[in-house]
Amino acid sequence: MNKIFVYISALKVNRMKKTCLLSLITVILFSFSCSTDMENKNYKGNIPPLQKNACIKLPLGSVRPEEWLKDQLSAQANGLTGHLDDFWPDLVNSAWRGGPGESWERGPYYLDGLVPLAYILDDENLKEKVREWIEPILSSATDSGWYGPEKNTDRWPLAVANKVLIQYYEATSDNRALDVIKNYFRYIHNSPPDWPDSEWRGVRAMENAVTGYWLYRETKEEWILEAIESIQKNSFDWTSYYEIFPWDSTAAAEKRMPLDWDETGLTAHVVNNAMAIKYPGLWYQQSKDERYKQAVFSGIDKYDLHHGQTGARFSGDEHLSGNSPDRGTELCAVVEYMFSLGELYAIFGDNSLADRLESLAYNALPGTITADMWAHQYDQQSNQVLVTADERAWTSNGEYSNIYGLMPNFACCLANMHQGWPKFVTNLWMATNDNGLIAAAYGPSTVKAKVAGGVEISIHEKTEYPFRGEIKMTISTSESVRFPLYLRIPGWANESSVTYKEKTINPEAGATIGLDEKWKDGDEITIHFPMDIRFERRYNNSVSVLRGPLYYSLRIDKEYKNVKLDYDNFSYMGSIDWEIRPLSQWNYGLVVDNSNPSRGFEINEYPITRYPFADKGDMIWSADSGKYFIRAQNAPVVIVSRGVEIPEWELKNNSADIPPTNPVINNYYPEVIELVPYGSAKLRISEFPVIEASQVIDVLR
Repeated sequence: MNKIFVYISALKVNRMKKTCLLSLITVILFSFSCSTDMENKNYKGNIPPLQKNACIKLPLGSVRPEEWLKDQLSAQANGLTGHLDDFWPDLVNSAWRGGPGESWERGPYYLDGLVPLAYILDDENLKEKVREWIEPILSSATDSGWYGPEKNTDRWPLAVANKVLIQYYEATSDNRALDVIKNYFRYIHNSPPDWPDSEWRGVRAMENAVTGYWLYRETKEEWILEAIESIQKNSFDWTSYYEIFPWDSTAAAEKRMPLDWDETGLTAHVVNNAMAIKYPGLWYQQSKDERYKQAVFSGIDKYDLHHGQTGARFSGDEHLSGNSPDRGTELCAVVEYMFSLGELYAIFGDNSLADRLESLAYNALPGTITADMWAHQYDQQSNQVLVTADERAWTSNGEYSNIYGLMPNFACCLANMHQGWPKFVTNLWMATNDNGLIAAAYGPSTVKAKVAGGVEISIHEKTEYPFRGEIKMTISTSESVRFPLYLRIPGWANESSVTYKEKTINPEAGATIGLDEKWKDGDEITIHFPMDIRFERRYNNSVSVLRGPLYYSLRIDKEYKNVKLDYDNFSYMGSIDWEIRPLSQWNYGLVVDNSNPSRGFEINEYPITRYPFADKGDMIWSADSGKYFIRAQNAPVVIVSRGVEIPEWELKNNSADIPPTNPVINNYYPEVIELVPYGSAKLRISEFPVIEASQVIDVLR
């Protein structure tokens, strides 16, 4: 599971000469872990008796988005996240902000995205919104340690609220937040276990361990570990679950999946699974037992095998539902899986976790939210050719579930979707135990952090990744300083190159390289990741097309229609409910030359606009005009390929039927088709039947 690690140090010789310097390169190979016997002098990592983690998360605000990624978060601030508590009654009247309304999870869920978004963007309006929520929460603390609305007696929403207060404390250094967290954890320590398997707080109990280990790193008080151990021993056993895994594809096919909300059905709920994958890994820090580490990676493998979908997600339209591309995945599961992967990467440093995190962020997340971030789906599909309020074969979700709107199906995703992009930004960079930094994921950003003995530096990462493969990092420092800079090489990135200080290296795909240098102001590192076409075998021997970390989907001409559902979307600014119907054929098989797979694919790159995951034909809200307009620009990448229409492939239950394994084709002349990034395709085919090139007239270039 661990990737090969390449550590590179350079000793410059012949310093008297001003010509090109000769470098002595020492390369040491071993299993990757940022962990060493050293302890970071600048950031608080795990201390005994905890297992030292691979990497250390940086405080909120250390990493800021730039360029297209900043535009993406700005769209979020200008969309639902920045306005939802202005008009949605569950937030307007929330008991968490002192009102008479909803007092359970929706307020904390919303803040779990609003807080990091406000401080990452350094947006004063959003920070004022945060203060309007945080002040009543801090004031609600009682002598017992319990806090929050008086009406709430359930521990589950406080597990989310604790994560909110952690982020707020890191951004503001407001000690009141630390006191509330500490006193509540003392309440847990002093109270009898209350983690029943039949309740959300029970199956999600170890979410509290995220807070507990953070608090232990802050205070070093042993009783905190006692509280975490009590939670682990008195809540649902997810480790055994991953070892046995009762809800495999056979259970789905035989309709044995429990579709209820009792203690059995809760274990098949997709969001619970997305949260729980990190729980054995969290406990591994304290137990140091390899069983718990193995359970994490075994669980991920089983999700892929039995319920895996394009974009590195797993299905669940409300419960786990198999591999077929007509199955849905709930948006809450996407953002919670992303959060789990970020936590797990810090613990284990395994590059496959960061590869998956990028894939979710750059495919599944934008694929289920409109480009202007004013509407979202409850369920997304890999093959999504009709977005309507028609009945579908979901396991247990309602008819509205794939509408792009304000509140399709349950309102949990409307409250919880906001954490996805901001927390992804925070995970782009982490600290290492040897007082260095690691680029854990890639995107345009600037990290400001302390290295070595406390020297503050910044690294500006300029890139159009994931749409392009070039990355340029520039170091800014007031003084020359030696520290290790680690770079993750994605598992798909064969023949990559890294150039720095007049040296070029070619690391293996999946490796992590460490550049141990004395860095000076203005030093640059250039990374090149080849963006070759790749294929992934999917359901019924279909294929998905990848380039870099992005999946590509059939571009389908589309028509948006504003619809009225049986709830109020309030018509506030851009709040709307969209049906999307196809205006062109979707039932194409992809022509593939097995002897030369990249043949017949032409890459066209276009400028990245302020809505990076939009495509032509999408509806975009304009705050200036107060109206929607039809976008005319292309997605950042359009791949021209060839396909053959398959008449037998039709709709079933208002979704594209499963891809035919051996399609019958009547027209041997392939047509030109276009593929766009999955996240840009609100209608899409992402799992294509395969048409072997030898079956059709050879018109491929």
